[in-house]
Amino acid sequence: MIKLIIGNKGSGKTKKLVDLVNTAANESLGNVVCVEKGDTLTFSVTHKARLIDADACAISGYGEYYGLLAGVKAGNHDVTHIFGDATLRIGTRDYDELAAFLERLKKIDDVDFIFTVSCDEKDLPARIFEIAEKI
Repeated sequence: MIKLIIGNKGSGKTKKLVDLVNTAANESLGNVVCVEKGDTLTFSVTHKARLIDADACAISGYGEYYGLLAGVKAGNHDVTHIFGDATLRIGTRDYDELAAFLERLKKIDDVDFIFTVSCDEKDLPARIFEIAEKI
């Protein structure tokens, strides 16, 4: 399942994501992973969740981002949730590429993906909402 937290800068997306990460980490019987750009969430996310800095791994673009997420799941089948903050800054602002990225992620079983997307909802193509659910 793929879910998106959509809104413009300053709308509270990251705060909502942090709350969801911490809740999932406390309730999940498996492992919870959160990918961020930079290390701004270090003190906000519980130590029970694995925090990955995309910059430290030199991840840029949706191809590399997909490889990271697929590798995380392949390396640990106990991962139940993968969260991603600053999705458009890690990937690109090309919404067609975002849709293709989400389409690829749909093929990874048994993990819930939740991403923040910093834009106006009306700017996203309808195809994205066929792949992912807005929360």
